[in-house]
Formats: sequence, C-alpha cells, structure tokens
Amino acid sequence: MVPLGTRVAVLVEQKYEELEVWYPVYRLREAGCEVVLVGPEVGKVYPSKLGYPAKSDVSAAGVTADQFAACVIPGGFSPDYVRRSEPMLKLVRDLHAQGKPLAAICHGPWVLCSTNALRGRQATGYHSIKDDMVNAGATFVDREVCVDGHVITSRKPDDLPAFVRELLRALGMG
Repeated sequence: MVPLGTRVAVLVEQKYEELEVWYPVYRLREAGCEVVLVGPEVGKVYPSKLGYPAKSDVSAAGVTADQFAACVIPGGFSPDYVRRSEPMLKLVRDLHAQGKPLAAICHGPWVLCSTNALRGRQATGYHSIKDDMVNAGATFVDREVCVDGHVITSRKPDDLPAFVRELLRALGMG
C-alpha cells in the first residue's frame, strides 16, 4: 500500500481526455492515495471532450507543492488550457523543483514543455506534440511509458495501465 495520507494532484481543465483523468483517479484511490482534483478555480466543473464533468476540489493558487506527493497531467485538449494558467504552471514547476513524480500522458507533456522539466530527459507523448517536446529539450522516445528520474510520460489512453503502474512504483508501491 501507498503510505497513509499520500496526496496526489490530478490537474483538470476543460476538454480533458476522460480516461486519462478517471483511470488514474480510481487506481490511485484504490491504492490508498488521497486524490485531489486541481483546477484553475475551486469548485468549478470542467467538462471533458465529451462533456463528462470533473469538479475541482481546490484551485492551483490555493495549494502548494508541499501538499502533494505527485501530480498527474492528463491529456486531451486540457493541457493547452492548463498552460494558460500561471498558478497551474507554478504548481507543476514547484513539484518539479522538489523532485516529486510528474506523470503526464498523451498531450499532458505540453504542460511540461512550459516548464524546464523535460530538458535533458527522455520522454514520450502523443505523436503530434513530439516537436514541442524536442524543442523543450527532451529526447522523444516512442514507447508506452518512459520514466526518466521523477518524470513519467506515456503516449495515449491504451498506455494507461503501464503509466499508472509506474506512477504507483514512484510512490513506493512497487
């Protein structure tokens, strides 16, 4: 089991990919983590690409990196919106500075492109953001999951089992 009280932030914004939010949320909860949905605004409902709601528990401005053991950055089109929120980026930058696991899937690494978290690392993501990732300093690899230090990346929803397995391992489960 994950150490009691392990809190994991899952970033939410409009147009997120449903599976990339909810699969990690439920797997992390099943493992004993406290999962916190973090959005730009507290209590706001963010619709997925298909309209499925995710209500933020807290705002990024209302929390600090010290309160979390790790962060999940889902894909879909939400990373493009996350990158427009300075408090959301600050949270990710601060988690990175503390060396805490940053798990980004599909278009999620777009958020990491707006930080220095990819610089000098191997990483993967959805093929259409490869150039962005390379320009942010990553060596792009095409595999279901890539772990380089505390940065965990995956390509697409089909990779979710490997993605969450590696995140749980990073949290001390494996």
